[in-house]
Amino acid sequence: MLNWTPPDHWLRITSIDAHTGGEPLRIITSGFPDLQGSTILEKRQYARTHYDHLRRTLMWEPRGHADMYGAILTPPVTPDGDIGVLFMHNEGFSTMCGHGIIGLVKVGVQTGMFPVTGDETVVKIDTPAGRVTATAHLRNGQVEHVSFLNVPSFLYEQDLIVDVDGLGKVTYDIAFGGAFYAYVDVDQPALKGVVIDDKHQTQLIDVGMRIKRAVMNTVTLRHPEGDDDLNFLYGTILVKMLHTEDVHSRNVCVFAEGEVDRSPTGTGVSGRLAIHHAKGDLRLEETITIESLIGSRFTGRVAETVEVGGLPAIIPEVAGTAFITGQHTFLIDPDDPLKDGFILR
Repeated sequence: MLNWTPPDHWLRITSIDAHTGGEPLRIITSGFPDLQGSTILEKRQYARTHYDHLRRTLMWEPRGHADMYGAILTPPVTPDGDIGVLFMHNEGFSTMCGHGIIGLVKVGVQTGMFPVTGDETVVKIDTPAGRVTATAHLRNGQVEHVSFLNVPSFLYEQDLIVDVDGLGKVTYDIAFGGAFYAYVDVDQPALKGVVIDDKHQTQLIDVGMRIKRAVMNTVTLRHPEGDDDLNFLYGTILVKMLHTEDVHSRNVCVFAEGEVDRSPTGTGVSGRLAIHHAKGDLRLEETITIESLIGSRFTGRVAETVEVGGLPAIIPEVAGTAFITGQHTFLIDPDDPLKDGFILR
């Protein structure tokens, strides 16, 4: 067996990796510097200002790839919180992540990071978007699936039209489910020929980013009760209604700088629940199943109706499964000219 110890001046960062519905999650367990701030949003800003190079190191090649996703754990910032978390990706640090919550709770409960308190173990998580309450559902000591009550989610604007380069006039809704998304039904003339499956990833990235940029250039977002750090368009969610016996619909989220979510997207599903409820298509406590471009599935339901800054909103509950894929110790040689990573698409 190799008996080698890296030099003391090399930075070491450890992680446990998992996937939720096929979407990767790299949970940093040690080595990342402490983040200052009394709120998670302040910690997010501190990370963006001081440690964005480490985000690139861990998310980009050669340690990651264009579609890698990660989580940095922090102490809770609320008296009853169990953990705080920042999520990161190829472009920066996000405000919430549903697949990340499911993966984090699966890993945390399964590895003993969070104590098991019964077959339904509750974990209270402080995120940049607010409090998320997750439940690990166990059988015979194993986490079968994870559900979470997300932050208040709401339909922000509906039936907007934007002129998109190369596509024409596209109709879309905007909703918030922990982040703002533009939701686009692919069954409209401008998107004829768009197919949501794993064989059309390049096309989906192109269409999703064209729409995202067009919407960003024409709409100003303002969360009615949120910090300014929430006021940005995170991505485009392309939707195909199915209405089969098992599956309500299929969607794909193209976010950040052209990342493609392999899962149905937890925050995206939250926004979709808000849209369907606001339009009268989804009743309180009604459950629907949404699948991703690779066929993985999340279930979602409207758990409660609330208000956010005078806007009708819901508390969505989303559930899915996650699996542990590995443990890693990453070494950063200060003399490596590519130590901060690079990205290819």
